[in-house]
Amino acid sequence: MYLDRQLMALAIIPGLLIIFYVYRKDKVEKEPPGLIMKIILLGILSCIAAGYIERFESQFLPQYPKGSLEYALTTAFCMAALVEEIVKFIAMKIGSWRYPAFNYRFDGIVYGVSSAVGFAIYENINYVAIYGLQTAIIRAFTAIPLHAFCGVFMGVFYSYSKKSSILGKKGASVAFTVLSLLVPMLIHGIYDTLAFLGNSGTTMLLVFVVLLYVAAIMTIRRMSAADYRAGFYPRARTIDYNVDI
Repeated sequence: MYLDRQLMALAIIPGLLIIFYVYRKDKVEKEPPGLIMKIILLGILSCIAAGYIERFESQFLPQYPKGSLEYALTTAFCMAALVEEIVKFIAMKIGSWRYPAFNYRFDGIVYGVSSAVGFAIYENINYVAIYGLQTAIIRAFTAIPLHAFCGVFMGVFYSYSKKSSILGKKGASVAFTVLSLLVPMLIHGIYDTLAFLGNSGTTMLLVFVVLLYVAAIMTIRRMSAADYRAGFYPRARTIDYNVDI
């Protein structure tokens, strides 16, 4: 696999810009760059693992004609969304769950996006190497934000799961963990279903992508604005945080 510098940059930069945007929105305590890099690398490894798992799983799925609704739904939900969101979640949890730096609600969003972008960057490099410049441009505004925004919603519920665990609410922690998987799976599955339908799903896909952008950015801004009130551990706060939203 070979990419010239321009294509490599187009494959990587969109994901890094999203991480930078989310990192800037972490208003209270910035996450350690080394920890973020570790989670990105785990996200890359999760993409490699997903490729093997999906190839193995595809042997057991019903075979439908490409372009059919049955093919789109089966491939999107039973393979792509299911496998990819699970491996990204595992990468995020391995990289962050036990770290003391994970002590505010917005931190989960940072970790979720880092894992998702690591996954997306590696996947994007492979697609761009095969299909070239046009694919790099299209995926910069569609597939990469999809993964990152799934990471946003995964991170929100992941943080609630962590806080519930700290408070000793095991049932709530498990419930939020399930939501941190199911919500991104649903988003990912809808996106891929529309993409796999081809031309018949193009308009709905564009509408869905726009709505996803709006929902994800609103969630990031709202969670960032409230982050100083959303610590996991009791602490006195006398500082009046002026939050830029």
